[in-house]
Amino acid sequence: MKKLFGYILTPIFYLAFGLMLGIFHIVQIIALKVFGREAHKKSVDILNFFLLYSLIILGTRISVNFKFTPPTDRPIIFTANHQSMFDIPGIIWFLRHYYPKFVSKIELGKGIPSISYNLRHSGAALINRKDSKQALTEIAKLGKLISQHNYGVAIFPEGTRSKNGTMKRFAIGGINVLLKKAPNSLIVPIAIKNTWKLNRWGKFPMSVGEHVSWTVLPGIEPEGKEMETIVQEAEDAVKAEVN
Repeated sequence: MKKLFGYILTPIFYLAFGLMLGIFHIVQIIALKVFGREAHKKSVDILNFFLLYSLIILGTRISVNFKFTPPTDRPIIFTANHQSMFDIPGIIWFLRHYYPKFVSKIELGKGIPSISYNLRHSGAALINRKDSKQALTEIAKLGKLISQHNYGVAIFPEGTRSKNGTMKRFAIGGINVLLKKAPNSLIVPIAIKNTWKLNRWGKFPMSVGEHVSWTVLPGIEPEGKEMETIVQEAEDAVKAEVN
């Protein structure tokens, strides 16, 4: 039955999703060029609110749970599991007060209305996975940025999406570079549940009636700990919540 309704509702969802990307691409350009970076940031927040809650068209239930409220007076490294492209609108909207920046593959920096423009102008680290030197340089620049402004950065240490919700091991590299450039950062794990189910049958049809959630878990103080221990603590916290 879910699949049947998916065939009916998915085209409507994609139409709404695409229209918002097109409209807010223009809104972002105007906001940045006329009113500046703060206006651009707010336009991106609003865009991601609509992108996230457009899932209601599919009968999706959306929830967020703050088991911990991160401080705003120091950099935050949000470490999340990765299940779907829909993970990102939730992080941007629910954590908008932390100005979350992203580590993203360089291919996303062009060709996608709204999304590519935001990545290029928001301070994101656009990394070439085939060029480790370039990737580390970009992540280091992002580390300096969050250190200077007490921003948040969202990183998916698994490196790729899980297509069935089963978590992969967290890699150390990206978090290690960020902490070297922003040593006073707090590590805050985020557990994302069930966004993979939206695409359980691929891009078409999408599944209907799913319950997706974002849970912000207690922060991990990195001071005095080995990098392997920090990353393992974050992975274990996310895994316990997801499971």
